[in-house]
Amino acid sequence: MRVYGHELYDHLPYLRRYARALTGTTEAGDALATRCVEVVVMAPTRFGLDRGEGARLSLYALLHLLFDQSADDGAYDGRPAASPHPIERALAALPEADRRLYLLITLEGLSLAEAAQVLNLAPLDAVDHLKAAREMVRSAMTQRVLVVEDNALLAMEIGELVADMGHVVCGTAVNQREALSLLKAEKPTLALLDVRLADGSSGVEIARHLRRTRALRTIFVTAFDGDLEEMDARHLGQIVRKPFTAEAIRAAISRAVFMPRPVALI
Repeated sequence: MRVYGHELYDHLPYLRRYARALTGTTEAGDALATRCVEVVVMAPTRFGLDRGEGARLSLYALLHLLFDQSADDGAYDGRPAASPHPIERALAALPEADRRLYLLITLEGLSLAEAAQVLNLAPLDAVDHLKAAREMVRSAMTQRVLVVEDNALLAMEIGELVADMGHVVCGTAVNQREALSLLKAEKPTLALLDVRLADGSSGVEIARHLRRTRALRTIFVTAFDGDLEEMDARHLGQIVRKPFTAEAIRAAISRAVFMPRPVALI
């Protein structure tokens, strides 16, 4: 085994990364990767350690086999552990073969042909599975965005940026009353809020309500970020300072999409 130890060591970071994605947790992933190594050291040539880079595909296939055996043994249910992260939740909703194909290509950087080989899929079938997986993930990550802004031109500009990113503006409100009405009717998943609204209502109070009732992610778009400090509200969401740039809005939305859902306020 010492002859092949270096080759196995080179593959270990990939095995651990993929095993963690496959199982959904660091602990379970490391345990699965350890089992994989234990099997490989007993028969290194069987898993291609004498073939250089080609061994990587065999090792991924072995991880799948061991993970599926764990499900048969009752150690897992054959699916990843529940995760608070949106992308991981979206992937967990995929059929298992599609999830593995998506991970092998997007996370591990395999070609479609290589991933199909690992999963024992015909290349044309793999194309269909990948298209379906990407569409499901895209749909799951698309946000319904509530914009609370009393300046009509700014509200329109923010809405166009949201739409250009592939998300949906489910409503635009100019005050707290309209925002809470849209919350019930449109069920947003993300809110962009001004802090000081023309009728005297506060985007901070709207954000607190959204967090308390829906654990909603929020982004403050404001020239008065000092108000957030005074109202002890910085923890409620990201801040984009006015006058904003398109890049700042896009970056804040991208961060929000991939952040775990916040804990609801009590």
